[in-house]
Amino acid sequence: MTNKTMNLLKLCVGINSVEELEERRIERRKNGDNSQPEHVTRFRPRRFEEVLNGGSLFWVINGAILARQRILAFEQRIGTDEIKRWAIVFDEEIIRTEPVRKRPFQGWRYLTPKKSPPDLPFQGNRGSTERVMEILEKYPYDELKITFEPYQRP
Repeated sequence: MTNKTMNLLKLCVGINSVEELEERRIERRKNGDNSQPEHVTRFRPRRFEEVLNGGSLFWVINGAILARQRILAFEQRIGTDEIKRWAIVFDEEIIRTEPVRKRPFQGWRYLTPKKSPPDLPFQGNRGSTERVMEILEKYPYDELKITFEPYQRP
């Protein structure tokens, strides 16, 4: 195994907010699907060992990176069409990240830890995705910089 870590970047097609992604996860559980969440893709990344060394799948939702899920494994799948594919298996926990605008692309892309957005200091605030999208629309792409200061307890 390598010492380097690599992340993957993927469009979250059909999902309009982090809340909707979380609701899909809850619905899946209610319907009795207790398996780990996964995304099936045609090819396994060549740098899969680096991805398995602590990497995450960063989700692009409505034109911005807004969340990530830790990648746990790559498992081979054979479809009904007899074609070999790979499942990217990731952790249940959806972690919100600082928003970063991203143009549409196909498939997945590598994302180095250095270029990956940091996690938000707060997690699970309902409506936060909508507020972030309002901010992104209000300011030009190249002028936006979001910073957070840690909360100092009294």
